[in-house]
Amino acid sequence: MRKYTITMSVRTLCLIALVVVPDWWRYIFGVGAVILPYIAVVLANVGSSGAAEPVRPGAAPPLAVEQHRQ
Repeated sequence: MRKYTITMSVRTLCLIALVVVPDWWRYIFGVGAVILPYIAVVLANVGSSGAAEPVRPGAAPPLAVEQHRQ
């Protein structure tokens, strides 16, 4: 999540620079604004390994109200 947030923050800066910066620099920031979302998603998915074992629902513990009645 941290990598995704950092990458999308850089993309936001590229979008702002796209409006502010003159001449050919706009193309560089434009390419960055277009490519960075793809990079952000790839980096976010590479880091997630998922659960090692599937989570299976078990028997639910008794409710606290029912424990006091016994």
